[in-house]
Amino acid sequence: MNRERIAAVVEPLLAEYALELDDLEIVPAGKRSVLRITVDGDGPHGHGPLLDDIAQATRGLSEALDDSGVAGDRAYTLEVSSRGTSRPLTRPAHWRRNRGRLVEVDGQTPGSEDVAKVTGRISETDETGVVLNVDGEQQRWEFEQISKAVVQVELNRPVEEE
Repeated sequence: MNRERIAAVVEPLLAEYALELDDLEIVPAGKRSVLRITVDGDGPHGHGPLLDDIAQATRGLSEALDDSGVAGDRAYTLEVSSRGTSRPLTRPAHWRRNRGRLVEVDGQTPGSEDVAKVTGRISETDETGVVLNVDGEQQRWEFEQISKAVVQVELNRPVEEE
């Protein structure tokens, strides 16, 4: 299996479902391979990939991969999932899609050389950085300052003001 050839088949098909390829992993598993595709995006309803969206995309991917032959002759298992909340935010689009959510950030504190871990809510984001509300204070973090950022699960998330 060739990662680039598989991605060339997968990416346009995912776009039809308003999804994008976030990660593609090929793992040997005995006589088979496991092809893990992680998707992200706004989904056809603009609310991120829902379970039904992923199921529908999986059916389309399975058919396209089989028809194209890019998976080769070796038997494989196709696994398709969303990013979930435990995966680090690594691209500007990840930050944009999580606007309003609480994140834990490890990195160089804005305006100093200190390294810190802070928890704040994503207020704004652009291609170079993010503004976090940390205890009522707006802090601008450039992406290059951030070594790791993960969305925090909130059971009682505050209602966003429009």
